[in-house]
Amino acid sequence: MNLEILRTLCLSFPAVTEDIKWEHDLCFSIGGKMFCVASMEPPLTFSMKVTDEEIEELIAVPGIIPAPYLARYKWVLLENPQALPLDRIEKLVNQSYQMILGKLPKKELKAAGLL
Repeated sequence: MNLEILRTLCLSFPAVTEDIKWEHDLCFSIGGKMFCVASMEPPLTFSMKVTDEEIEELIAVPGIIPAPYLARYKWVLLENPQALPLDRIEKLVNQSYQMILGKLPKKELKAAGLL
């Protein structure tokens, strides 16, 4: 996993935008709400939202910790992207996108061209 693979994955979802926040983080959003945040400085680290059921399982894996500032919202930080197989990461990123998408008000969905 590298930043370009993660970027390609995130941008493959409908109506995703990307921007740089905090001077060195690449943020992927839907309707103005972040679903994945990646460090642009090596080594690659990135955060995403996970389900209540998955958070404990994931932070038990070496190389994955509760995301600073976002852990209370059930976000994890992959300090080592090799901690999980690529297909699992793809599923988790997609799930994060779907969870954020599912919470958007109809007005935001319409503005994003998803209604």
